[in-house]
Amino acid sequence: MRGISLLMYHQVGKFPPMRSHRATYCDVDRFRRQMAWLRAFRYHVLDMDQVAACLSGARPVPPRAVALTFDDGYENFLTHAAPILERHGFPAIVYVVPTLLGRPARWLAADGHATPRLMDAGQLRELQARGFTIGSHNLVHERMAGQPPEVQYQTARDSKARLEDLLGRPCHHFCYPYGSHDAASLQALARAGYRTGVTCQRATATADFDPLALPRKAVSFGDSLAGVLWKLHAKHRPKRPPLRR
Repeated sequence: MRGISLLMYHQVGKFPPMRSHRATYCDVDRFRRQMAWLRAFRYHVLDMDQVAACLSGARPVPPRAVALTFDDGYENFLTHAAPILERHGFPAIVYVVPTLLGRPARWLAADGHATPRLMDAGQLRELQARGFTIGSHNLVHERMAGQPPEVQYQTARDSKARLEDLLGRPCHHFCYPYGSHDAASLQALARAGYRTGVTCQRATATADFDPLALPRKAVSFGDSLAGVLWKLHAKHRPKRPPLRR
């Protein structure tokens, strides 16, 4: 069964060496080489609407299919990642927390990391006008699994409504903060009207997965180009059975 590799990024830029949270950082020079490789070897880089259509069977999954996802909405996406993506004509989705726009990412401070600024409303509108997709990273940046089902639904619904009011466009795609989700999370997203939800579970996305619990492959600070290529083509199997509604 042909699948799609959803690559997970967070920040792109220049960073000092670190021992923890390495999947939160990608050196901009390495990112530039990764995108050039995708272009040179004719990977099909899909947006999330196309991912949803492929996995539902509405359109065929192309060979070497990839989607590029960016969590949290850091300002360095605008300064570093966006120009590289535009140079290659690649779509991408940025998942943002609508209650934290323009603020520092304070959750990183607990582990001694810098707290870079998140994009504000004007910057998100600019990104959308440039062709990038904006998705929801929930109303607040906290874990969903274990919360009461109605709370999960309300936060997913409200984050969607806020982004739609802000951007004037439907918000169809969701990313679970920290990848945290349970069966109630999938039901909450379905009730709120999302088409896809992405996790931190490592595997290739196929039609076997519920579209509201799609796996991704994290690109980490120390990943060489060869390491990223291995992640693209390795047939990862989930460590636990995928959740389905």
